[in-house]
Amino acid sequence: MKKRVGEYLMDSLSTVGVEKVFGVPGDFNLAFLDDIVSIEDMESVVHPSAFPPSSSAPGYARMNGISAMVTTFGVGELSAVNGIAGSYAERVPVIAITGAPTTVVEEAGKYVHHSLGEGKFDSYRKMFKEITTAQGYITVENAQTEIPRLINAALAEKRPVHIHLPIDVAQAEIEVEEAFKPAEIINQDVSQYIEMVQQKLKTAQQPVIITGHEINSFKLHDELERFVEQTQIPVAQLSLGKGAFNEESRYYMGIYDGSIAEEDIRNYVDNSDAILNIGAKLTDSATAGYSYGFDIDDVVIINHLDFKLNDTTSSKFTLPSLMNGLLDIEYKNEAHFPENNRPEKGDYTVDNAPLTQETYFKMMQDFIGLDDIILAEQGTSFFGAYDLNLYKDNTFIGQPLWGSIGYTLPATIGTQMSNLYRRNILLIGDGSLQLTAQDISTMIRNDLKPVIFVINNDGYTVERKIHGEHQVYNDIQMWDYKMLPAVFGGKDTVAVHDVETSADLENVFLKINNEPNQMHFIEVKMGVSDAPEKLDAIGQAFSKQNS
Repeated sequence: MKKRVGEYLMDSLSTVGVEKVFGVPGDFNLAFLDDIVSIEDMESVVHPSAFPPSSSAPGYARMNGISAMVTTFGVGELSAVNGIAGSYAERVPVIAITGAPTTVVEEAGKYVHHSLGEGKFDSYRKMFKEITTAQGYITVENAQTEIPRLINAALAEKRPVHIHLPIDVAQAEIEVEEAFKPAEIINQDVSQYIEMVQQKLKTAQQPVIITGHEINSFKLHDELERFVEQTQIPVAQLSLGKGAFNEESRYYMGIYDGSIAEEDIRNYVDNSDAILNIGAKLTDSATAGYSYGFDIDDVVIINHLDFKLNDTTSSKFTLPSLMNGLLDIEYKNEAHFPENNRPEKGDYTVDNAPLTQETYFKMMQDFIGLDDIILAEQGTSFFGAYDLNLYKDNTFIGQPLWGSIGYTLPATIGTQMSNLYRRNILLIGDGSLQLTAQDISTMIRNDLKPVIFVINNDGYTVERKIHGEHQVYNDIQMWDYKMLPAVFGGKDTVAVHDVETSADLENVFLKINNEPNQMHFIEVKMGVSDAPEKLDAIGQAFSKQNS
């Protein structure tokens, strides 16, 4: 069967569940975009600039398992580098497609627009080598081998790949010999290493599991919970990867974040004689500046392509294989451990006093629904939200490793479009909002209905807590935030709310719950120096680390 190369690429992406393609039109991808909109079960989501798609696509991928985005050569693909690097760091599989000049133009070395004016066409492709797990230059001859290779690489590594697609190649017809099928998942023999873990556990008096983001990336939640249920080993999560474990489980202790963790959790973890690090990375932000109280060399590392127990190391085994292998372990923990105590409802005072961060997040705890998707922007929102107690079916999304502010607003477009029926709650600050505010228009254009809480505390509070609390570089221009939905065309469709007190917030919660079928935009005013308790502590840790 004859198909255009672009059509074959889109059909292949459709096979692995991609139904939305995020991007910005440009002259080097316009004809290729025709192949996207012509597919019945696929939709092109157009953004006002090229950076936001590199955040909305990973938002979609975090929910859907994989995503795709399209930009144009040079100006578009370089604008997306930041977002693609973040997906690489946090293991999110995105197919980044660059619509490029024709092969004729390239072979002639012409000084084409969006180039550096030197007749070279591989400069940008080189930039992607360090931030993608695989790269490919598509030709008519290699399309049916390179496209499957790249999609399979993204699926296997849960990281982005880069596709360079000259526009004449995209339009060229090829004889498709066989429709794309994703590679079969191979369960590797890891029995030798699992036996070592079992022997470690047999001598343990106080075992614990620390888990994180790779469980989310590889969607191994069920396997991890089965392992915990059969071994009865308690679990502590890192903020990097919150949601990796069912927080309603009787074996869930809570968040471990080094020296600022709750005392009983910190003492249990720091004094454990068998720490299984499963799908987690002990980063500075997740451990309050590496303030854990155990010896990292004693930790059993069970990550993707990264196994370590004492002097034994291996980079051959996938996390799914290791996780499946753990299910063969015969062990029962008998140690007592701290229980996670969910906060009681209404543990705050509702009045007309100025709203504080502490009360805001206590009230947010009661507002969260059973299957809400919560997106917490890096800054006050993330550091206040990662201690929220989730329900089993909640999804929590942040970006604490890469930490590119402005990420979660366009990411909400992706998460909401992955499932229009789940409520998306975006928690974001004014400083971050100003980076990607234009994508509120993309939400309105696509009739999306998230609930957006914007903390207006007049600047970069997270930076103030690290250094320069009263310096001008941590100030931002004050916006009339409540006008933004109208500016972006949502005057008649977006409900806008103003919150200054806990009484205001309680009333807004009632309105949101009574009007679930529209987008809500809430400006929440709080003090400049007010911050979640853990942000204060982590700010001090970062300040010390940077001195």
